[in-house]
Amino acid sequence: NAVKSVVLPGEILRINVIQEGKERDQGVGYMEDGTMVVVENGQEEIGEYADVTVTKVLQTAAGRMIFARIPTTPTTA
Repeated sequence: NAVKSVVLPGEILRINVIQEGKERDQGVGYMEDGTMVVVENGQEEIGEYADVTVTKVLQTAAGRMIFARIPTTPTTA
């Protein structure tokens, strides 16, 4: 049995975004333990590593999914 990482909302993860998600602007990556991470606004990061903030952790019958988003940088006027 592989040891699953404990991840909590608010944590920052570095994820390799490797493909598009099902919804618009989503990207998908995986943690080292195989857990899928769905990244909101992550489509532009496909093929790159991105620092993402965990928003929700969901346990399903098929396993665990993590939802995250790319932090928005405030624009200066």
